[in-house]
Amino acid sequence: MNKQAITIIGSLVGAALVGALSASAVLNNQKENNQVAISQEVVNFEENLNSSSLLNHFTSYTKEKYPDLTYAAENAVGAVVNIEVLTTIQGQSSFDPFLQFFGIPQGYGAPSTREAKMGGSGVLITDDGYVVTNNHVVENATKVKVKLYDGRSFDAKIVGTDPTTDVALLKIEGEGFPFLKFGSSDDLRLGEWVLAIGSPFDLQSTITAGIVSAKARNLGAIPSQYSVESFIQTDAAVNPGNSGGALVNTAGELVGINTLIQSRTGSYVGYSFAVPSSIVKKVVVDLKEYGVVQRAMLGIQYQEINADFLEARGKELGISEVGGAWVAEVTPDGAAEAAGIQKGDIILSIDDKKIDSSAKLSEVVASKRPGEKIKISVKREGKVKLFEVTLRNKAGKTDPVSKEDLATLLSLGGEFADVAPKVARQLGISGGVRVTAVKEGGFLAKARVRPGFVITHINEMAVNSVADLERLLESGKVEKITNIDGIYPSTGRGASYSLVE
Repeated sequence: MNKQAITIIGSLVGAALVGALSASAVLNNQKENNQVAISQEVVNFEENLNSSSLLNHFTSYTKEKYPDLTYAAENAVGAVVNIEVLTTIQGQSSFDPFLQFFGIPQGYGAPSTREAKMGGSGVLITDDGYVVTNNHVVENATKVKVKLYDGRSFDAKIVGTDPTTDVALLKIEGEGFPFLKFGSSDDLRLGEWVLAIGSPFDLQSTITAGIVSAKARNLGAIPSQYSVESFIQTDAAVNPGNSGGALVNTAGELVGINTLIQSRTGSYVGYSFAVPSSIVKKVVVDLKEYGVVQRAMLGIQYQEINADFLEARGKELGISEVGGAWVAEVTPDGAAEAAGIQKGDIILSIDDKKIDSSAKLSEVVASKRPGEKIKISVKREGKVKLFEVTLRNKAGKTDPVSKEDLATLLSLGGEFADVAPKVARQLGISGGVRVTAVKEGGFLAKARVRPGFVITHINEMAVNSVADLERLLESGKVEKITNIDGIYPSTGRGASYSLVE
């Protein structure tokens, strides 16, 4: 190799070494710069986690604009109580085939009784010990005990019950009890936050939260011809044992009494229902003052004007818009007839409260008493008219009903239903009242009347419907039941029952 070639190769090697050294220096500088950049990025990330700047693309948070349920929970929980109920259950005596084999006598088939313990929840509504709960919690109770949030326990007296609204009022002796004030269920809005607070036997003081899902729900859950159902629906979790507990708004006010759930399993599946405070407050005041509920009657039969109604009868009746209640019948000598309301009228509002469902109409009237005046707006032949109606009770009176007035009705001792028109025609009667159940100690039980019997006359006065029966027995025309007449549909044979005491 000549000298020139060596010089060129040497130059190339030298250049390569210089380039390599230069590249190494550049790479080292880049690495250091990258490490600095990464370190700074980590610092920035940590700073950002502790900074509110990341929230700039969200709506600004203002604590006062969002519900704080702690106030309502902490102030309401002390007024919710556990209710323990003892009842007597009728049964059959046990039968032992071993004893039978040896011919040892035993009381097979003889009735026996046993004591059962049940329970639910309740709410203190006064500082001197009045407690509101559900009727079904204390129904058929022989003894009731109330356990407070602080652990104290009291025997309770049942002041009164109202099966038609499923509300009952109890009393415990004492003073200075924590209690809840009533709030307005009318003012509740859909989507408003509420708390369901109960005190079941095994889980004292349960609190769940939800929103108002719907108002004025009619479920057909209360088994009474005169039942009043206008439930508040919520998605706050309620389970058995919470019946009679409090539904509370964010101000800690009582806006309802938790009553039932709709479920195929018997456990909570997404929504629950409460009797609104507008009904509860009126019922408990009546029970305290009179011992019985003063039930106001408008004196009409009506149908809610909804999509189904329009499809079935809208064209026939010339009604094209949903909303309001269509008057199907007007009771003779009732409150509506006396005021001038007619069959075919459409009730739009009562006391400026819009009537958009049958449940709402029931709720508004149920919050009133016989003798009170209400203003009803109706549409008749395309024109809106205003009527002032003085409400009456089932007996057609405006005077308060006392326990004594109901004594005759209660003394009959049974549960009743109207006879279907088809059955009445087959039996050759104009109407009647079918006995669906016989209660111990009443006239029917003493006279050995069997369920299914159709009552057509009481003390020789005609009875064509349950409404007739109640009006007759609450009007004072019958001071004491001496005889009843009727017929057994299964045989078509008439029967007359009387008691000699």
